[in-house]
Amino acid sequence: MSAAAGPAALPRPAQVPAPPRRLPGTWTVYRWEVRKLRSQKRAYLGLGIAILIPLLFVLALTLRHGPGPDVAFGHYVRQSGLAIPLVLLIFGSVWLFPLISALVAGDIVASEDHNGTLKTILTRSVDRGRIFGAKALVAASYTFLALLVMGLVGVAAGGLKSGLHPLTTLSGSRVSVGRGFVLMGAAALVYMIPMLAVTSIALMLSTVTRNSAASIVGTLMISLVLQLITILPGLGGARPYLLPEQFNAWQGLLRIPIDWGPIGHAAWVCALYAVPSLVAAYLVFLRRDVAGG
Repeated sequence: MSAAAGPAALPRPAQVPAPPRRLPGTWTVYRWEVRKLRSQKRAYLGLGIAILIPLLFVLALTLRHGPGPDVAFGHYVRQSGLAIPLVLLIFGSVWLFPLISALVAGDIVASEDHNGTLKTILTRSVDRGRIFGAKALVAASYTFLALLVMGLVGVAAGGLKSGLHPLTTLSGSRVSVGRGFVLMGAAALVYMIPMLAVTSIALMLSTVTRNSAASIVGTLMISLVLQLITILPGLGGARPYLLPEQFNAWQGLLRIPIDWGPIGHAAWVCALYAVPSLVAAYLVFLRRDVAGG
């Protein structure tokens, strides 16, 4: 054997292809969005409003003598603190909760457009559908958190003012404190049905307009216009299908027996507002021009 030939060449190990990179799941992206939300002042502003309104309401009751407001459960706010969060649900449907929801849902896409960070996110190895889904879930979670905070503060402040006593239902019967808490929790879940519709509208405006102020104001204007339509003469036939009317569906839980009709009606009516808004926002988000921002 020739010396130049040298030792026999060893076979080279076969190259093992690298496993495909696994894209982050929706839950991972959701956690990213939650961390970003916690650093934004708008989120704390909305929660601050949810805390302040019940305190101001109870303060007004303390300073003012006489019966409570002339709305459902208004006559019972001095008898039981459990009635106070229920009254706030009625007043909050006009502008309070649409505003709180719009502060985040109307900003969650538009702010990143404005800051130029959305382009960076969309060019990462993350599925756009998962990004949009995570943003929608964060907006819905924030809305529920604000509603929960308002309810807890309302119960605490109302309990100090009027005590935690049995609650009188819309049927005139009284339920125990424990049963009252269960009904309030169920009422909050039903109240979330129209709130999710408002959140979906705000998310659509945030995605389409790319402007936080326009999205927030637009959501409030849509809510107020729908409220105005409910009181215009000659449009009574349209009222059952308007979004503001669905904010009263939870009152069916406070009757004996429970009236499930308004709740089922609210579910499909709110879907008529929420689903097209989410689909439109989703399609626009999927086709967002990265080069253009």
